Amino acid sequence: MIARTATALAGTALLGASRFAKAAEVPDDFKVKNGRIRQSIMGWCFKPMPAEELARHCKDIGLVAMEGISSKSYPYVKELGLNISLVSSHGFKKGPVSPENREYCIKTLRDRIDLAKSVDCPSVITFTGMSDPKVSHEQSAKNCVEVWKEVMPYAEKHGINLCLEHLNSRDDTHPMKGHPGYFGDDVDFCVDLIKRVDSPNMKLLFDIYHVQIMNGDVISRIRQYKDLIGHYHTAGCPGRAELDETQEINYPPIMKEIVKTGYKGYVAQEFIPTWDDPVKALRHAAMVCDV
Repeated sequence: MIARTATALAGTALLGASRFAKAAEVPDDFKVKNGRIRQSIMGWCFKPMPAEELARHCKDIGLVAMEGISSKSYPYVKELGLNISLVSSHGFKKGPVSPENREYCIKTLRDRIDLAKSVDCPSVITFTGMSDPKVSHEQSAKNCVEVWKEVMPYAEKHGINLCLEHLNSRDDTHPMKGHPGYFGDDVDFCVDLIKRVDSPNMKLLFDIYHVQIMNGDVISRIRQYKDLIGHYHTAGCPGRAELDETQEINYPPIMKEIVKTGYKGYVAQEFIPTWDDPVKALRHAAMVCDV
């Protein structure tokens, strides 16, 4: 009986640590065990750590992929046994909302589709871009859809998804915590744009942090849009920091719901570390999401 009680208490302690652990409570040797969530990392969050160093930490922790890094680092990452989970494209500011960006976006997306194909990456990210005061809301939507429809035959031919990322426009405290003026700041509207494109290769990048800020009801929306979701991003909210006890999103049930939907793609950690040890922060996030 004593042994059973001790085991139960240990399990409870681990559960608490995995949900809301502080830095001191994260095991230094934790490694992803379940692997039902294919975890990746968005490299820009961990700068100025070189991508190659970050890749070694990812490998040690048990992450399986990286994104948001220079393509110059792709060969090293691949040699290490990690995948490239998402290829960057035209950026969130200069998007197809504005007609003057049309040719730039089309060319950039096609170039990135080629890059994604060459490294066996399933997806290229795309954005609406910032709202243009000279263009009406409906015309802005049409401009976006027309650009993506122009690119989709090329994406379909090469078996690459375009993943439209919804971003929050509310947080103005940091240039990468929120994006005031971003056109696609409503996830339901982004889904409408995706449906207008009408291609199996046009997907939604469901950023849990941004959805929580702008729309909420995260699990219900995952259930609602599961067939359109091609990629996920994480971060603590508010503040885009660790997935720890200071934030309002309870990640384990969200990860369990993602597994339940049958999703087989990547979930990338995209939080900005605030802990003294960013590697331990990444290890903690991996632990939280390894449901």
